[in-house]
Amino acid sequence: MNGTTAKRLVFTTLDRDGDGVVSRDDYFVRIDRVTAATRRGEEDPMVVRARAAGERAWAEMDADGDGKMTLDEYLEWVGVDAFDNICSPALGALFDLVDTDRDGALDRPEFVLLRTALGNPAGNAEAAFDVLDADGDGRVSRHDYLMSIRTHIAGEDSPMGAVLYGTGTLETSGRD
Repeated sequence: MNGTTAKRLVFTTLDRDGDGVVSRDDYFVRIDRVTAATRRGEEDPMVVRARAAGERAWAEMDADGDGKMTLDEYLEWVGVDAFDNICSPALGALFDLVDTDRDGALDRPEFVLLRTALGNPAGNAEAAFDVLDADGDGRVSRHDYLMSIRTHIAGEDSPMGAVLYGTGTLETSGRD
């Protein structure tokens, strides 16, 4: 899959209401859903950290400050550098919210909870877990998770990206 196709798939998942733009609400509903799914309160330091990382990411994505990001704006912005400096901390903070024992890895239920809260269908999240759990220990490390998304954004072969974002044979809609 090329980088543009991979980025379009991520954009589609971010565009929760399917109107062709990612609004601030589209973006922050992800944090809201992970917070609710983990039953953490807004004052929880991990939630505060996730929101701060989300604010930083949104400020970069919405560079013109109009409260929305079009596909063209997203394609111009997103890439390996943006992932490393902006997306990785934001996605890592959400991973950490779900990592209840704070060991740097998610088991299958935690992983599926995270990815469904982020907008992926449960079947795709299950398949993505299977791809990432290459050693079969029933766990996915934070590093492997983030690197698999980075690989997908870069347009490199990402088996996890293929199943997570619906380019495999599973469900293809990331919206409710």
